[in-house]
Amino acid sequence: MRIKVLPMGSTLILNVRIYLKSFKSFTIMTQSQLLPSARFFCTRDPKLGGREVDRRNRVQSVKPVRIKNNSIRRQEDEMDPRGMSSALQQRPSFLKSVFAAGTAKRTAEMLRRKSSLVAEEEEQDEEGPEQRATRRAEKMQPPDRPLSAAEWKKLKESQGNSPRFDIQMMGSLFTCGAQLDIAKSLLTFVAMETGTLSYELLLRYLTLCVRGGHDSEVFDVYDIMRANFPTLDTGASSLFIKSFSRTARWREAIGILHEVKKVLTPSPRNYGNVIAAAVLHSDNTTAWALYDELIQNELSPLQETWEYLFKGASKMRGKEGAGISQTEQQERLLGILMDMRNNQIYPQLSLASTIKTWFESRTEQKWTGSWTSITPKGVCRCCGSDLESIQLTAEEYQQLKDRVMADIIQGQDVFNKTTPEELQRFKVFVQRKPAFDVVVDGLNVANVNNDKSKQSETLLAVVSELQRQGLTILVLGRKHMLRPSKSWQKQNMNLIQQKAHCFFTDNISEDDPFLLYATLHSGNHCLFVSRDLMRDHKACLPDGAARRLFFKWQRGHQLVVDGWVAAGRKVRFQSIPSYDTIVQTSGDSWHIPYDDTEDRSTYEVPQRWLCLTKKD
Repeated sequence: MRIKVLPMGSTLILNVRIYLKSFKSFTIMTQSQLLPSARFFCTRDPKLGGREVDRRNRVQSVKPVRIKNNSIRRQEDEMDPRGMSSALQQRPSFLKSVFAAGTAKRTAEMLRRKSSLVAEEEEQDEEGPEQRATRRAEKMQPPDRPLSAAEWKKLKESQGNSPRFDIQMMGSLFTCGAQLDIAKSLLTFVAMETGTLSYELLLRYLTLCVRGGHDSEVFDVYDIMRANFPTLDTGASSLFIKSFSRTARWREAIGILHEVKKVLTPSPRNYGNVIAAAVLHSDNTTAWALYDELIQNELSPLQETWEYLFKGASKMRGKEGAGISQTEQQERLLGILMDMRNNQIYPQLSLASTIKTWFESRTEQKWTGSWTSITPKGVCRCCGSDLESIQLTAEEYQQLKDRVMADIIQGQDVFNKTTPEELQRFKVFVQRKPAFDVVVDGLNVANVNNDKSKQSETLLAVVSELQRQGLTILVLGRKHMLRPSKSWQKQNMNLIQQKAHCFFTDNISEDDPFLLYATLHSGNHCLFVSRDLMRDHKACLPDGAARRLFFKWQRGHQLVVDGWVAAGRKVRFQSIPSYDTIVQTSGDSWHIPYDDTEDRSTYEVPQRWLCLTKKD
């Protein structure tokens, strides 16, 4: 088939023969042959569960053992509640906790400095995917201006006449963010030389156009690919959805979305692009219909999608023809906040700001928003409200205990960490002992200091501090700790066994399952001492609701030694928060923890809050 191809934006019309390569033959190419930005994967998240908690009717739970204040380091901060600017400009100190946002990154940076890595190694560690791609592309430096066909031919010959020269060069142009005219001249050269513009080459050119915001060029590519290829892969479809959604032709993106659904479930990004377009064009009915479809497909919405929905509600307030009543829209937006609560999702600062704006725009009710923080006792520094307790109710505790016993202690892989005989021996040991107040991961605590010759001395210091407070202690260790050595001095180990109940597992065993069993078996008051974040064990739980319950229990019961342990230096523990870091409401107020840093790991919680209160 001979067709006329207009190189996008060019005045030169080429008569070329496009030998259409079947879509099937293209899709068997390896993913490494495609630019990362051109590959879109539609994932299905497990169904998220959860339940709403009524603070006013909350069952009082058993409180854990109190470690005396002189052994806990507390750091309070003062924050100006009048506005966000003062809260963001100052860097107040918060409760020192292994779960505080940014702790993991700061610790990693400190360890990196201490390890005295050479500058070259540091640069390699910090190098991201784009930098690595740039380094690979250095072997094929793209030109800095559009080339003629003769110049492209000469450049290709200098590169060894590679059969994939056009694909590799287009990839280099994308990586380097080259001007679009250079890419157009490359297409012209390929068309003149081979009479063929392959699907893969057009896809890479499309990726460059979408990233650069050249939507008119995208329309040209769309027309060419529609006319010459029987179908589009999901990568191209996703790129077209993104580009069309930000133009006046946004409704065509809905049609492309429906085509994707015939093959697989579209991604949250696909839905989010079209929802944003519908909101921007004041079609809230379409926006919410697509959002409902996204939720029905068990996908997790992007935060920017929520942000557009809140912005759309603020923009359409008081206007006619919005397609959805303000009351219904309000209920839906409050439902999003409850989804954040039930799934322990923390909004980014931009989304939190949009939520604040929406509340303050509700003319039927007078709401005021402030940026704030929470005292160690769980009191909002702005409105003085008490936040929800970190402690589990009796019902929640029993649910968690049953799940941990079934999925971690008796799970399929538990005997990879111990033996049935040893686990049974430990259960009998625990049942014959009184309920413990605190369980100590002996080997973990002994390694708080870098000096391995003082492991038994370190463990003895921690156990002595806990015993001084009158607590019933269980120390879990391994049998090699009982063999006298420079690290494990016999005198220190004898003193530890006098001050605490002790159980020593085989050296091949892992003691985490034993620690969890003893702590949960002793009751909701029992704490445990360890630096282990238990992420592997939390992952063994079968659903998101159980994992979130485990994380809440962990933050309310885990003691972490603060700093190092040395002779003459008092043993201190990091603070255990008294409140739960989760979206919460009392009806007349909302408290929303928000993420204002990129340093937070998944097991850490934000330290800053948005306080929303309704005036009478």
